Amino acid sequence: MPFEVRTLAEWETSGIDGMLSVLIPAHNEEGHIAGTVTSIARALRAAGYAFEILVVNDNSRDDTVRVLTELAIEVPELRVVDNLPPNGFGFAIRRGLSEFRGEAVAIVMADGSDDADDVVRFFRKYREGYDCVFGSRFVAGGKVIDYPLPKLLLNRLGNTVIRALFLLRYNDMTNAFKLYSRRAVAGMQPLLAHHFNLTVEMPLKCLIRGFTYAVVPNTWRNRKEGLSKFKIREMGSRYMFIIIYCLVERILSRGDYKAGALDHAGRLQVWPR
Repeated sequence: MPFEVRTLAEWETSGIDGMLSVLIPAHNEEGHIAGTVTSIARALRAAGYAFEILVVNDNSRDDTVRVLTELAIEVPELRVVDNLPPNGFGFAIRRGLSEFRGEAVAIVMADGSDDADDVVRFFRKYREGYDCVFGSRFVAGGKVIDYPLPKLLLNRLGNTVIRALFLLRYNDMTNAFKLYSRRAVAGMQPLLAHHFNLTVEMPLKCLIRGFTYAVVPNTWRNRKEGLSKFKIREMGSRYMFIIIYCLVERILSRGDYKAGALDHAGRLQVWPR
């Protein structure tokens, strides 16, 4: 698909000032999506923020679409778009990044694993002047609840490797729950990952390219029903590819993609719709 080409100024001003977009990819989440959407809407309304909740239906085969259709009556801030086949977490996120309307976008999981109050805290921190806000479940104030031990051990091993390779202090790169400004979203393009390895590609590119970020502790809890979409055996090589790709950019790009260089770019290739 062809890239959409815009100037950075056009992209940044196309967002609605003061609005947060909450991007939720959903594949067969009929049991969780209503609770996730209503809890986030409740928290953001209570905080007084303008927002939209953008759910990307990722080729669901259950009743996710029906649930969302009924929910839209109760939650007018809800907007639903369909991701065309093939499905995949990365494809769904990239679809949502081409559609969000806010000045910033927070990526939240559909299964209720992320805390709605943390969404408010992330947006509040972003408004202090950061390009990105990253969650960490493994700093003071962070918490994991019912994290399966094999996944926890692999998580900590993987994050340790990333920290060592990129000389980073941030310790939860694989955490999907992050917030990005429109400027950062434009600056991380083009995105390559098709699946959960996108959770590593996006923040690594932001860090390599010099965007400012803050780390906020967040809470994660395991889903109460249904099956996780994350497949350990399938993801190892995909994560490794993205890590190596970003490492090569860090070593060889000579700062060609640095955030400051975007200010002088005549036109930007953003992403395929």
